[in-house]
Amino acid sequence: MKDVAFVVIFLISTVGSIQAQQMFQRFSGMDIGNPELKGSFQFDKEKQQFILHGSGYNIWYGRDAFYFVSQEVSGDFILSANLKFLGEGVEPHRKMGLMIRNSKTEGAVYMDGAIHGDGFTALQYREKDNDETLEIASGIKVPDFVQVERKDDEFILRLSKNGEPLTEVGRVKLEMSSSVLAGMFISSHNEKVVEKAQFWNVRLEKPAVEGDNGYQKPSPSRLEVLNIETGNRRVVYETETHIEAPNWSRDGKFLIYNSGGILYKYDLKKQTPEKINTGFATSINNDHGISFDGKMLAISNNTDQDGKRHSLIYTVPLKGGTPQKVTSKGPSYWHGWSPDDRWLTYCAERDGNYDVYKIPAEGGEEIRLTTTKGLDDGPEYSPDGKIIYFNSVRSGSMEIWCMKPDGSEQQQVTDDAFQNWFAHPSPDGRWLMMISYLPEVPAGSHPRNQRVMLRLMSVTDRKIKSVAFLYGGQGTINVPSWSPDSKKVAFVSYTY
Repeated sequence: MKDVAFVVIFLISTVGSIQAQQMFQRFSGMDIGNPELKGSFQFDKEKQQFILHGSGYNIWYGRDAFYFVSQEVSGDFILSANLKFLGEGVEPHRKMGLMIRNSKTEGAVYMDGAIHGDGFTALQYREKDNDETLEIASGIKVPDFVQVERKDDEFILRLSKNGEPLTEVGRVKLEMSSSVLAGMFISSHNEKVVEKAQFWNVRLEKPAVEGDNGYQKPSPSRLEVLNIETGNRRVVYETETHIEAPNWSRDGKFLIYNSGGILYKYDLKKQTPEKINTGFATSINNDHGISFDGKMLAISNNTDQDGKRHSLIYTVPLKGGTPQKVTSKGPSYWHGWSPDDRWLTYCAERDGNYDVYKIPAEGGEEIRLTTTKGLDDGPEYSPDGKIIYFNSVRSGSMEIWCMKPDGSEQQQVTDDAFQNWFAHPSPDGRWLMMISYLPEVPAGSHPRNQRVMLRLMSVTDRKIKSVAFLYGGQGTINVPSWSPDSKKVAFVSYTY
């Protein structure tokens, strides 16, 4: 529902690629503390991954020597990455990780999330220039995902391993300049050795200013594709314009998203967006999707009716044309087609309560499927048509539920510490992809500008793993966005 590099490789050939590489182009490499063996890094444009080569005696005591790939960042921000050492290594206390550093000097104030060669991981920091390094040890050894965040003078480290949700290791208060260096590092702990590490899914995100829910100042956007087999995220398009809710075409060649009330087709090969003609429907929200036969679009358009303005559902040819109204009552927010394309499922408010409904695709009488008090939302058919998944607050938190297409046998699917929204079944029926908020977010709220997770659930055993940590929420993955081969998912992340 709506609501200085020694080796640098940038092989960029198209305008679309340039737009999708802006964040990465700002990184440059430097040696801190003048190590005897100089460092370098490479960037793989296609995979959007970094490989760092670095030496240096250590990052410890009152001075540091290491290789640092960073960019200058002002204000608050979140820096995240997956990472691993390459090669067996020489010293068990070699280090890699993410760092926020006050300057290039060897004794500068800093904090980092440091992973040692033997797996030990800690938040390390220096409170004053040239002071001893301090640390907060983590109980997680060899994490595969690190996140550091600056919130004013507070610096936070979070870790994840094997698809688990983020665990906060600690937070420290440090006096740093408003503009700092943030990035990836490696230190060999042996001045005669060069070590190597790989970093991927590197994301630098600037949150909204305190109190801005994103509706007064919608954020710039990154259209991303996640490969669920490799875990690699790829930014395919960056724009200063706020975009939302990608659908993936049935032939796998393009994505559709909404922005400013208009739908756009994003060609994945040409890497360019173009408007879709939807006639009079120019106030389309983020509840839209493609029929199973690939011929039609269902859209939710804000419409003036009986002195009110609310969302109604229409269908329109995928190639563009004049919309045909399906629902006569509003507000109604589309969420799913039945696999035979005969039915549309949607969330609607009637008499003060939001429930799940279905209606024939050509219009007619709507059928109410849920009656529980509170919000029921996000209904979507399984690919075999036997189940409708939806999310509901009826248990006290927002969880995923399922039911038969006639509304019978309603059962709870998830039950954990998070607020889970919008379960999207994969075309092969094996997986559900959902977006999960932290527990402190109100159960019935689906806000923008949040630290959220994309989580993947196996339909057979209902085991869940986190597959992406990002800044987003409303607009990230409201609607079906699986690739037709069930290997990838498209979504939108945000940054200011």
